[in-house]
Amino acid sequence: MALPKKNPDETEALIARHGRADGGAGWAKDARLGALARLRAMGAPGRRDEYWKFTNPALLVSDRPAGGTVPEETRVFQDVDQLSLVFVDGVYRADLSDPLELAGLEIETLETALSKDIHWARDVFGVLEANGQNPVDRPLAALNTGVAMQGLVIRATGAAAKPVSIRYVQENAASDVVLHHVIRVEEGASLTLLESGQVAARCNIVMEVDVADKAAFHHIRTQGKDHDRAVATHSFARLGTESLFKSFTLTVNGVLTRNECVIEMTGDDASAHIAGVASGDGDFVHDDTVFITHDAVNCESRQVFKKILRNGATGVFQGKILVKADAQKTDGYQISQALLLDDDSQFLAKPELEIYADDVACSHGSTCGGVDETSLFYLTSRGISKTDAQDMLVLAFADEAIAEIADEALADEIRARMADWISRKSAD
Repeated sequence: MALPKKNPDETEALIARHGRADGGAGWAKDARLGALARLRAMGAPGRRDEYWKFTNPALLVSDRPAGGTVPEETRVFQDVDQLSLVFVDGVYRADLSDPLELAGLEIETLETALSKDIHWARDVFGVLEANGQNPVDRPLAALNTGVAMQGLVIRATGAAAKPVSIRYVQENAASDVVLHHVIRVEEGASLTLLESGQVAARCNIVMEVDVADKAAFHHIRTQGKDHDRAVATHSFARLGTESLFKSFTLTVNGVLTRNECVIEMTGDDASAHIAGVASGDGDFVHDDTVFITHDAVNCESRQVFKKILRNGATGVFQGKILVKADAQKTDGYQISQALLLDDDSQFLAKPELEIYADDVACSHGSTCGGVDETSLFYLTSRGISKTDAQDMLVLAFADEAIAEIADEALADEIRARMADWISRKSAD
């Protein structure tokens, strides 16, 4: 039995809520109109879609964000030597940011870059997003390309002198933000990108990352701490020969968070590591959806995701590794695990392998359960309180994912944030 067709009026209303942004140079206008055409063809996301059956997208497509109180900002990475770039309610604020100058980097706002007749972003903006629509529809990403006016365009031409830190600040309790970042890491170059802060009551963020041969891109993101927020993010990456892509996300709270990562490995000997830790309670819903395509020889990919759920929270993981026929000597690893701290929480997982090459080493695993009682007894028998012992085991559970961060100082920053959140929850 065929599924009923989607209501086109719903899709048009979704576009109209954000306003059409099909201006700019000719190539930018073409990219925007192409994205809106893709959105109209696939329709707004709904629970009948295969990759939305575990997560209700209603909060991401409704007339207005739920909103709430503006959370008190907690600065992350503030002790790190960085180039700080600030967005307030989704608008770039040059007066709060460092100058757009750093050795090894070229940085512009999205609006500036897309207004130019000739720009390197033409080969990336909307291109990686369009490639990522096959074989799975990603309508919120197409919407983003079609309407986004704010974001950053970053080109690394060498080893960036220090990390670039994008800091989000929310002032409007009902803000509804769309951001699009375009990044190109040239051959042999390297860049570390940090993201932190409360973006908005609802946000839709797309990041397109083109990593050239022998280049490296490191990404560390924190999402917190407002419990009322609804978030949809998409990271699209294209990897060249001997390139490296590493991304880690820490999510705390949020009524709905959907993080998607779509990676295409087009060059031999490339490596992609995607990891995350999510922790929340109550009506918290957190969804990690990952699709990695191996289309070259001797490439490695790792997916490591941990979720800590309590008081009826829901965690979702959908991860797929696609190995094409010529992608011999692929090494693909995928693990998703949830720690359920009560009987009301749930973890929904859909790990997938689709392999057409014969010389590969691919594995996936997914588990969920409570705190190990034997380990808990061992710690308490040595004079540690039950609360502290459980907190220690929760941190140890999360650490496999945090260990994917290459920079140990940044990893320790994430560990400290996790420890702080867990201790506050234990005290509630």
